[in-house]
Amino acid sequence: MDNFIFGLRPVYEAIKAGQEIDKVLIKNNLTGELSGELVTEMRKAGVQVQYVPVEKLDKICSKNHQGVIAYISPVAYYDIEEVVTAVFEAGSVPLVVILDSITDVRNFGAIARTCECAGVDAIVIPSSNSVRITEDAIKTSAGALYNIPVCKVANLVDCVLLLTQLGLEVVAISEKSNESIYETDFKVPLALILGSEDTGISNQLLKRASKKTKIPMFGKTESLNVSVSAAIAVYEAIRQRSVTRY
Repeated sequence: MDNFIFGLRPVYEAIKAGQEIDKVLIKNNLTGELSGELVTEMRKAGVQVQYVPVEKLDKICSKNHQGVIAYISPVAYYDIEEVVTAVFEAGSVPLVVILDSITDVRNFGAIARTCECAGVDAIVIPSSNSVRITEDAIKTSAGALYNIPVCKVANLVDCVLLLTQLGLEVVAISEKSNESIYETDFKVPLALILGSEDTGISNQLLKRASKKTKIPMFGKTESLNVSVSAAIAVYEAIRQRSVTRY
């Protein structure tokens, strides 16, 4: 069951106190001084906001929600710069997975499970147009989401630029490439970008990636499930690093 809090003041105080909030639903055309302060505080915190009809809020909460419902994340989010810096300081080679517009809970849970099993250092998701980490996501991940850092960022493009500055090669897993993952060097400090099955990786991210590489396809089916693609790419990185890692 989703965990949420409701009411202008409770939600405002929760965000101000640093509570991990996945998303806030606000009634269309909500006005008032406190609602304005709430929106300002959410923008500062990078919290995703969705404006909805009051009927939707009423279906979620039968009590006096005052036009505001906030979903609480069951996990704490990490700062990607701090994670990567800590990996370098520990003498390891970072491996990060960036998920662009992955909204399916089952795919996300499966990817998280693979990443945790493989020892990936962090998963990066955007604060909007992305799956929420719910109890269902944690269940699908077999609990892996409790054991791997998840970093939520306001802008994936900015995150890619940051990771590049930190010394990572950002590689987009995309069919828009002539190079195979088996020809790409994954032993370097690395961030892998994977996009949704319907829209793929955004053009903005593709432009800012260090390079593009693809998973070879030999059959008639056009694409793999994104969680399968993630597993193939991640474990290719592990395979290439296995000589020195183990």
